[in-house]
Amino acid sequence: MKGELDFFRVIEQIVEKDPRYKSEAYLFLMAALNFTVGRLDAPRHITGQELLDGIRIYAIDQFGPMARTVLEHWGVCTTEDFGNTVFNMIDVKLLSKTQSDSIDDFKDIYDFRAVFDKTVEYKLE
Repeated sequence: MKGELDFFRVIEQIVEKDPRYKSEAYLFLMAALNFTVGRLDAPRHITGQELLDGIRIYAIDQFGPMARTVLEHWGVCTTEDFGNTVFNMIDVKLLSKTQSDSIDDFKDIYDFRAVFDKTVEYKLE
């Protein structure tokens, strides 16, 4: 429980330092990261491209046709915004990076309108 409280405090500190993104964006990012790593055969470091692909799938799964609206409400309007949130978390040691990881890995990977505004397929489980 203490670890959870510390995590939320750190997120609050990030938001105070960089108010472009709401705390929900960081919580979503962590959930999308866990989702993405969970789809791998074995846990490993993932690239920015892999994370963005997982974020896209997870956002559509969680929010359906409202995905872009929800993300934009949190201040996340481009893939580069996700890169900024990732690197904000790296700066405070919540995430780690390799020497080859760069904010440029997140630039112009996909257009939010193109991937989130297309026809959404619903699945019954």
